[in-house]
Order: sequence, then structure tokens, then C-alpha cells
Amino acid sequence: MDFYSLDVVAQVQALTCLAHQSVQAWPIKEYELALIKYRENAVFRLSTVQGQRFALRIHRYGYHSDQALRSELQWIVALAEAGMEVPRVVPCSTGQLFTRVQVDEVPESRQVDLFAWVEGEHLGFTESSSQDTESVYDTFHTIGRLAAQLHNQSCGWQEPPGFSRHAWDEQGLVGENPFWGRFWELAALTDGQRQLLNTVRTQVARDLARYAADESNVGQYSLIHADFVAENLLVDGEKVRLIDFDDAGYGWHLFELATALYFEMEESYYPVAREALIAGYRCHRQLSEQQLSYLPLFLMARGLTYLSWVHTRPETQTAKEMTPMLIDKACQLARDYLKSTGG
Repeated sequence: MDFYSLDVVAQVQALTCLAHQSVQAWPIKEYELALIKYRENAVFRLSTVQGQRFALRIHRYGYHSDQALRSELQWIVALAEAGMEVPRVVPCSTGQLFTRVQVDEVPESRQVDLFAWVEGEHLGFTESSSQDTESVYDTFHTIGRLAAQLHNQSCGWQEPPGFSRHAWDEQGLVGENPFWGRFWELAALTDGQRQLLNTVRTQVARDLARYAADESNVGQYSLIHADFVAENLLVDGEKVRLIDFDDAGYGWHLFELATALYFEMEESYYPVAREALIAGYRCHRQLSEQQLSYLPLFLMARGLTYLSWVHTRPETQTAKEMTPMLIDKACQLARDYLKSTGG
């Protein structure tokens, strides 16, 4: 039976076979595997008899080339060397940063990498304290500080030869073939919604081109994490570690900040979150009021990318559950954005 027609349990069984095969690339003999997450990538906890723990990641097929994945891991290594708290990449016995494995149970060879296990709990506030202003402020101030530190590193880093990652630029966001897909072709859209999104796509493309051409925005574009949200920050004592660089690529720094804020926009605490994020960012990097005036542009662009995501991944549980909400949110934002810009 075709792997992609299997239910989740059967797919996990097949990927577990691949995981066991991949472990041979590292000097690990006796161990146990336990699935931690399976959405697109499959992530396993690998525990050795000596008490060591690792995170083994099997990549979904076709998202990143070998060159792009190698570049992702090279950047993570460089961030660690710069003093940022990120997962430690564990090279294979050959010195390569990942391996590629083929088994009969899975139709394509898959990229597999290994990280030292990251302790901690997700940064943020519990449901019971979600209206606690101090908790909200602390969370987003931390996100802002770490985002600025990451942007400082990426702006000053000399990338190694052959480095290659995708771009969250005008073409990657709203071009003819956006990085995550053609959001205006999402099947769940009504004709009216599709027309609205095509209109805002034209306006966003125009505004992004104007932003990119403005000399005052030089230095506001570099490698970014592109998924800088609380669930990707793990707290372990005094350490806050950034994880999951799967979507990292070249992008505008304001797109990073928009990502952190997008799903908070309707919350009552949003003004506090926004203020804290900006204040935290300014602890390590300049961010002018003129720059901030462009934040609505990048919030709009971020909303469109989430429609791209569910359009090209309709089989995922996330897409099935979140598509209606994401459409409603993006369309309301589009109406507001077009009204504010006169588009």
C-alpha cells in the first residue's frame, strides 16, 4: 500500500523503521526510540543505555534540498558559536551534519539529523494566567530580545561557500509561486474571498517592492528564523533556547516580528504584547518608529503565508482544523489593510 494512503499509525510505524536504520550513521549502539511529534517532520526522542538523550528528526520529503538543509544546520552551529542558546547539532560519524536513508517501508529516501536533547518547557503563560499583564510582557520582551540578537548575528555572519536557503521576499510571499504555495487557489475560498485576496496580494506586492527599494531599510533583511513564536522557545532555568529552524531563510526583520504577533492580534493583551516585543527588540537592535509603521504590511503578508500553508498541506490535521479560522482572519485583515492603504 502507498505510504501516503496509510493512516497516521501505519505511517509512524514505517518512519520508525527508517529511524532505526538512520541511527547507524552515528556511533550509537543500544538505544530506545519514542515518537515526540509527527506533523510534517517526524521527531523521535532517542535514549541510550548510558543515559544520553537526543532528538532525531526525519524530514518530510522534498521541502529542502540537501544543500538547503546543510545550510540550516550550518547556521545553527554558527548561532551557538555566537553565544545563542540553540540545539546542539550532532554530526554523523563521517562528520556530515545529516544523513540520507532509504527503507522499503517509505517510498523516498529521507534526510535525518540529530540534536542533543533540549530540556525545558515552552515559553509563555498558562491559560489561567493568560490575562496576566506581567506574564504577557515578560514573554514577548524575551521574544523581542532574542530576535534582535539573532538578527545581529545573521547581519554580521559570513556565510560559508555553497550556503543556500529560501527567501521570504516579495516573490516568496506574494509572487507567482510563493514559497509555501499559491494561497489564492485555496479550495475553501469563496469567490468573494478569492477576489479580496487577489486584490490585497497586488497591494502587498506593490508595498513590499516600495519597502525593499527604500534606502532607509538597508540592513533590515538577512537570515531570519521565520517561526519566532513562544512554542519554539524552551525555558530551562535561566536559559531560553530557540528551536525548530525548519522554515528559516532570508527575510525582512519585521516579518520575524509579525510572526510573533500574528496570532495574538485579537487578544485583549495584544497592546501589551506588541509593546513588550518592541521594547525587547530595542534592547539589542535599533527599531525606529518609521520602521514600525510598516508592521501592518508584514502582518498582512504573514497572514497570506498561512493560507499558502494549508493550501499545499490539505491532508494535515492542522489544515483541516485551522483553515476556516485562517481564512476569516486573513480576509478581515485584508479589508482593514486595503482600507488603510487606499488600495
